[in-house]
Amino acid sequence: MSADDHELRSFGRRRGRKPSARQVSLLREDLPRFSFDPAKPPEGFRQNWLEIGFGGGEHLLWQARQNRDVALIGCEPFEDGVIKVLTAVTTENLENVRVHMGDVREILKSVAPGTIDRAFILFPDPWPKRKHRKRRLVNSSLLKLLARVMRPGAELRIGTDIGDYARTMLEAFATEPAFEWQAATPADWRDRPLDWPETRYEAKAVREGRRRYYFRFLRR
Repeated sequence: MSADDHELRSFGRRRGRKPSARQVSLLREDLPRFSFDPAKPPEGFRQNWLEIGFGGGEHLLWQARQNRDVALIGCEPFEDGVIKVLTAVTTENLENVRVHMGDVREILKSVAPGTIDRAFILFPDPWPKRKHRKRRLVNSSLLKLLARVMRPGAELRIGTDIGDYARTMLEAFATEPAFEWQAATPADWRDRPLDWPETRYEAKAVREGRRRYYFRFLRR
């Protein structure tokens, strides 16, 4: 990966606690079955939706259960989150879920143009220290990669509870003409849509009294 600032890793450690025997089995036997192959996108589904950094998988799994005719592609570098999703996928037989345990840019650079019909980036790591802000995921470099893989009319949803990050996100979109912000009134970015379930990170923001921002953009 390039040493350019835009290519800096936007996530920290990959593993929390030592996995149990059952979790090791999930990673060894089930992850290959449900891994996303950029060269062979899922077949037989109406659309392909991509979630970048699905964390504990609450949103990804909700969308997969509610939209069985849509392929849900989840990218998450943190092993614990992948294990949680694989546990639900195998227990509930969610055949419409595919997982990439790694950096989403590996996917965005390799899938065919126009592959993605909807994308989600929900409450990404804010990297609050000033010296680390160059590691923030949402920047003009990422938007260019997303613009390549999203079909015209595809929707991009982004959520954050950090005001400074919300500002820099909008600044990045202002320089990327491929996306159009879908906001006519303040309610369009203050109120979470009904088909946008709460994640654990959003719930933490609610408990701590932080304002949440819900942005929706369309690929032109």
